Amino acid sequence: MLPWDVELAGRLDRVTIESKLLRGNPLGDPHQRPIWVYLPPGYDESAVRYPAVYVIQGYTGHVAMWANRAPYRQPFIETADALFASGEAPPCVVVFVDAWTAYGGSQFVDSPGTGAYHSYLCDEVVPWVDARYRTLANREARAISGKSSGGFGAMVTPMLRPDLFGAFATHAGDSLYELSYIPTFPKAVRLLRDYDHDIQRWWADFRSRTSFTKEADSELLILLGCAACFSARPDGTPELPFDQRTGALLPEVWQRWLDWDPVRMVDRYAEALRSVRSIWIDAGTRDEWYLDLGAEEFRARLDRIGVPADRIHFELFDAGHGGIDYRYPMALAWLAKRLAHEG
Repeated sequence: MLPWDVELAGRLDRVTIESKLLRGNPLGDPHQRPIWVYLPPGYDESAVRYPAVYVIQGYTGHVAMWANRAPYRQPFIETADALFASGEAPPCVVVFVDAWTAYGGSQFVDSPGTGAYHSYLCDEVVPWVDARYRTLANREARAISGKSSGGFGAMVTPMLRPDLFGAFATHAGDSLYELSYIPTFPKAVRLLRDYDHDIQRWWADFRSRTSFTKEADSELLILLGCAACFSARPDGTPELPFDQRTGALLPEVWQRWLDWDPVRMVDRYAEALRSVRSIWIDAGTRDEWYLDLGAEEFRARLDRIGVPADRIHFELFDAGHGGIDYRYPMALAWLAKRLAHEG
């Protein structure tokens, strides 16, 4: 395997979208956003319209990271291209969406703490792509896929907008919050002792120096970012779901997080989920956030509301949370075949 770029059989457009919805967002993040659109082999030589798969990133991810090259592995753009070039999967347009914020992510939801990132994805990005590229502009031919926080976004977006997305793939998506989030809270409280039990003091320190040079950084960044997405006050201030000195849960604030737990959303959005035609769920059996258990519970609740088993691919595999990018082309190939059939 070559350790440098290869020439794609398809084409990757690296372009910019100007968002009205992100203009003036609470964190002052750019409203002009990069968007990468992969076009499969043959796109430029035909008038065919294609299904589209929207790909969203994990926490602290941004669109340029899709070109990162790990040792002995190819970036997803290249593995996706190889799928289509080999004929292993029917061709699709693949759209890489950026939803980065100063806190490292948006969870792809609308929040007074970060901005209207769910609306940006659904009401600006999707119409923008359909207007500029030969996509099949209907939900049956449109999917969304992501890992970790992107997996969360891939689960909840079709629940909230079943008119847009008829399929999704979630790789170790955030879920079952009492197992994935609560175990991180006591550690965060201990780390906050160095900041007088005030996460905003840590945030000021973090912004003043080289990032990720202190033990607290990774833990507290995710915590602050998720609080900004799930439990921001009306003025945009993130409110943690526990007492910063003792770690005791604050029930009303914690409930706001639970309201965004995909496994708890299943019953509320049962009709939307029953309308989804293709669902890929996977996770590593050694996931450090126990998201394999969240995947199991999400799958069980889909069963309970009557989503037919033949619409779901569920798989647990031997891995932790990281280094599972080799799973992405597997899900893409499966979605592409299903979209070709439905579209």
